[in-house]
Amino acid sequence: MAAYILKRLISAIPVLFGITLIVFLIMAMIPGDPATAILGAYATPDNVAKINKDLGLDAPLFQRYFIWLGNMLTGDFGRSYSLNRPVLDEILERFNATLILAGTSFVLCAVFGILAGVVSAARQYGWADKVITFTVLIGISIPSFFLGMVMILFFAVRLRWFPVSGMYAIYGGGDIPDLLNHLVMPALALAAVATGVVARMSRSAMLEVLRQDYIRTARAKGVNERKVILGHALKSAMVTIIPVLGIQAGFVLSGAVYIEMVFQWPGIGRMLVDAILKRDILLVQGGVVFVAACYVLFNIVVDVAQSLLDPRIKS
Repeated sequence: MAAYILKRLISAIPVLFGITLIVFLIMAMIPGDPATAILGAYATPDNVAKINKDLGLDAPLFQRYFIWLGNMLTGDFGRSYSLNRPVLDEILERFNATLILAGTSFVLCAVFGILAGVVSAARQYGWADKVITFTVLIGISIPSFFLGMVMILFFAVRLRWFPVSGMYAIYGGGDIPDLLNHLVMPALALAAVATGVVARMSRSAMLEVLRQDYIRTARAKGVNERKVILGHALKSAMVTIIPVLGIQAGFVLSGAVYIEMVFQWPGIGRMLVDAILKRDILLVQGGVVFVAACYVLFNIVVDVAQSLLDPRIKS
């Protein structure tokens, strides 16, 4: 297992290297001059040239890339000129909020998605299967940001059950109940599509396992149906379900950008949008690479978990 984990970590290095290269080139190709955006009305030729020199933007493109990459490998992500603070400090502070939102959404989509898939497969063609299938299709078809706006209009504006936006109340609050009150709508909106995908894949995986001979043998021996479903079928189906969870983790993490803008959640997604608008290159590059590294690391964890359930994967 240690050798397998080491192999997966080594294989992630070229992936992360490619991500840094793509992000750097995309930001370099964006129209506009960062120095002009920084200076605004004071963007005289002399001032622009001075800012470009101070930020190292007057160096050749390949040289700027390797300087940025070398600094990042030492833990120096640079300094955000729009916020006047280290990029890594801002990322870590914002990532805490994103982790709460995305983590909650992922737990919701995993639990409810697998549960819905198991119930649907165990009651195939029954009323529960039809209701779950219909609900899942609706959930997959509605974009998360649109669902978020509908939830704001209905649950926040009309019913006034939940706050419209933010992570904590502006006046007062700041405790766990206040956080949970603000978290309900964005977490549900973000988890809706992922829950539908997990439910469909869980249903398909469970139906395939339930057709196997050893399941029929267990039922013929009089094993309790709940034990057959949860003890035998679900354990085998998890080998197929776990990779889907890994993909949906990436979807939830990337979808947090839209949800954070809709609900004004102070996470890393909202930070990236603001940084792009302000042409804060180092903040955008550092944020994207950090999120990509987290996604790659999570996929390694998923692969390890899958290999524990099915040792043949390591071979």
